[in-house]
Amino acid sequence: MVMRIGGFASGLDIDSIVNDLMKAERIPLDKMKQDKQILEWQRDDYREMNSLLNELDEFIFDGIYMQGSFTKKIITSSNENAVSAKNINSISDVYASIRVDQLAEAAYINSAADIRANTAFDPNGNLVDEAANLVDFNTSYTSFTIQAIQADGTLGSAISFTIDPNTESLNDVINKINNSNAGVNIFYDQQTGRISMTAKNTGDVSGQPEIIITGDFLTKTLGLASDNVVAGANGNLGKNAKFNINGIDTERPSNTFIINGFEYTLKQVTDDGDSITEPGELVTINSTTDTDQIVDTIVKFVDKYNEIIEKINDKLSEERYRDYPPLTDDQKKELSDNEIELWEEKAKSGLLRNDSLLSNGLNQMRTTLYTPVQGINTKYDQLSEIGITTSSNYLDKGKLIIDENKLRQAIQDDALAVYDLFNKEVKDASGNLVYDQSGIARRLRDVIDQTITNVEARAGNSLKTNAQFTIGRNLDRINKDIADFETRLIELEDKYWRQFTEMEKAINRYNSQFGALMSQLGQGQ
Repeated sequence: MVMRIGGFASGLDIDSIVNDLMKAERIPLDKMKQDKQILEWQRDDYREMNSLLNELDEFIFDGIYMQGSFTKKIITSSNENAVSAKNINSISDVYASIRVDQLAEAAYINSAADIRANTAFDPNGNLVDEAANLVDFNTSYTSFTIQAIQADGTLGSAISFTIDPNTESLNDVINKINNSNAGVNIFYDQQTGRISMTAKNTGDVSGQPEIIITGDFLTKTLGLASDNVVAGANGNLGKNAKFNINGIDTERPSNTFIINGFEYTLKQVTDDGDSITEPGELVTINSTTDTDQIVDTIVKFVDKYNEIIEKINDKLSEERYRDYPPLTDDQKKELSDNEIELWEEKAKSGLLRNDSLLSNGLNQMRTTLYTPVQGINTKYDQLSEIGITTSSNYLDKGKLIIDENKLRQAIQDDALAVYDLFNKEVKDASGNLVYDQSGIARRLRDVIDQTITNVEARAGNSLKTNAQFTIGRNLDRINKDIADFETRLIELEDKYWRQFTEMEKAINRYNSQFGALMSQLGQGQ
């Protein structure tokens, strides 16, 4: 640090002089800081635009991109109490006539008698402590297996269990079984002292029991038969659902099953048991396209698309006020908060005006929307044919408008074709989208993804370091230039102070010599 001597000898305000000199020297530094601020604002604007594009991409994915958005059906059943249905993934409609001959049932095994030796038994007490209150328990009964029918109607693998009678109670073991993947549910009825084990899945395993158990704890302590067939009157055989659909006798292990994309649920038997099928025994299931829901999905997409491109176009057409550079720290000290806010509003404006990355992205999106999709129903292979066109007002800059009556008619006429228009997917051998043969939603997401990638290469995102994108690298360069310049300013300020200090010392020496000379001349008189 340079020793700084004020203007005691010269009478000059050296501190003010040096400050004024340094203000002039700092002008290039202020310019660098302003350039840095503009880059930061521009980076943030780019990232805001990418957030909008991401928002549109997610909206497309959750809406028109999903097959379920085009499979909305209104389903009616002539007897909802007997058979109900819902659409899972079918675009086509259904007409089904169903007679229910037998409902699926789950197998079970019940203990033949009370497992308690007396009513003092506590199901929450450790098994060792409760041994005297059970008809049959031994501390060696520590392992068992359970094998049960699976959802597909086949017998699953045996699941092994171990228990610690010193620390676990009957209820602990029950919870362990129920929370496992053994495929059964077990409970203890404290009123009767009996155990019931039921398969979680209905159905009949052909030629085999649906529940098979091993281990003395289950067969002796809990009094359960080794399988549900052996259990006899204390068990139940699993049954498949048996029904006739459109004249075909068939069966399923569950009362709920899917045929051609529709999920049916059988609730009660409709067959009265005679050999004649009567009208009342048949339940008819019909479906029609839920046009309102599909129209609503497409309208919401158009609204979101219009909203996003309007925001991006507004940013691209913002006025650039070059007479309003970012304020320096000294300038901010002279302004009120409101004045700073108004100034910076203009200083931030137009930083993405006519930006090529975003403009090209919007142009590609517009092209994507209006290029016909090859290989689908030519009656509905472009948006205009389902009532979606571009606004004729040039100020709307590519916004979409909808003729809902025409859209509704297209959906009623061929919902599958409308789905293909948005979502048909064709890829080449390299896994890339074949543009002219793929649906509009898939193309649009592809263009959005590429635009986001291009913008991130320039402006990055919150996960990228400055070295990974163009603006970030420019910021690093400016930060280094600022640091170097600030070092030079410190050295320059020290230089000025050394020069003025030497001047003060010289004046002080002169004053001392002059005083001494005057003193000598005075003595000579």
